[in-house]
Amino acid sequence: MLTQQQLKQQAADAALDYIDPFVGPDVVIGVGTGSTADLFIDGLVRFKGRVRGAVASSERSAARLAAHGITVLDLNDVADMPVYVDGADEIDPALNMVKGGGGALTREKIVASVAKRFVCIADESKLVDRLGAFPLPVEVIPMAREALARRLAALGGQPVWRQGFVTDNGNIILDVAGLTIKDPAAFEAEVNNIPGVVTCGLFARAGADVALLATQGGIRRLDRKS
Repeated sequence: MLTQQQLKQQAADAALDYIDPFVGPDVVIGVGTGSTADLFIDGLVRFKGRVRGAVASSERSAARLAAHGITVLDLNDVADMPVYVDGADEIDPALNMVKGGGGALTREKIVASVAKRFVCIADESKLVDRLGAFPLPVEVIPMAREALARRLAALGGQPVWRQGFVTDNGNIILDVAGLTIKDPAAFEAEVNNIPGVVTCGLFARAGADVALLATQGGIRRLDRKS
């Protein structure tokens, strides 16, 4: 039986095969953050010198790319990207996701918005029928922490301040447990509209276009239905 680490590697390898047709000297690849994204970054070495570079969704991923000798570009200098590859903490069959366990949700959402395709890579344990078992990360302006905690509790959640953690943007995160998310896109909009929220970790209004899920029997591919 494959370990979870081996499944993550399988998903990362599948993403490398997926992006191969897009590779070219003017191409920029969007790269996410997390343990599975780390494996994807390691594999990007095979394309070094064959692409213009990559845009990272976190300082952590930028450092890993640079350590491999891959050019890291500022998103402000990139007009478009064919693909963005990242993991997920949860993903449902409609390819809505909860992300942000690593705290990079805002930059992940920004970089993904520039790419033509969002490719989610994960092991099969991340596929759920309904989002909400994994606490929803919400990046917030520090002065709004307690006010937002009260608002999120009123929405049925149990917010917990991720103490000791500061995002790359200088903000904090509330992890909201106990949610039953029946309409991910509507709930994403509702949370994002609360004053003091930078963004929440729901990726539903712009979810994944393709999911490459590693299973004991190989890669299972899911495509977003139009």
